[in-house]
Amino acid sequence: MMNSLRQTLTRHTPTLTRRFATTESTGLMSLNFNLPQETLYASAPVKSVVVPGAMGEYEVTADHVPIVAELKAGLLTIHFDQGESEKYFVAGGFSLTHEGSVTDIVCPEAVKVDDLDSAIVQKNYEAAKAAAAAAEAGSVEAAEAMIEVEVNRAMGNALGLALA
Repeated sequence: MMNSLRQTLTRHTPTLTRRFATTESTGLMSLNFNLPQETLYASAPVKSVVVPGAMGEYEVTADHVPIVAELKAGLLTIHFDQGESEKYFVAGGFSLTHEGSVTDIVCPEAVKVDDLDSAIVQKNYEAAKAAAAAAEAGSVEAAEAMIEVEVNRAMGNALGLALA
């Protein structure tokens, strides 16, 4: 039994050493952030990424454990080494964190929060609520309207709006 354990540890030790050695000197991770129509970041060195996971928000940093997560509509924040950050509203997607401090974010849509207009978000939210209230319960129209309500509510939260 000890030989088996020792062999297993011996086999995995180089992998662990390699994983920690890749970012130990910089403390940074590599970010790939892709949309269907463009790549926003390719192998960009960043300090961390705060991800709106479907199971809850979490932050990825260098040497984070590998994880695959579905994203919900919400705020994705990229923190750079110099203390600057950039915020995006994402409509959903996936985040894949690999060994070696590499994270891939793939989203159908992403918009810089600075480019969102709070008046339009408020207007779209109210219109979606009205459409949901007017739709027949259980219909496709009701489901689509509720998706619009939730996405606009999440956009409003990203802007600091209190939408009820």
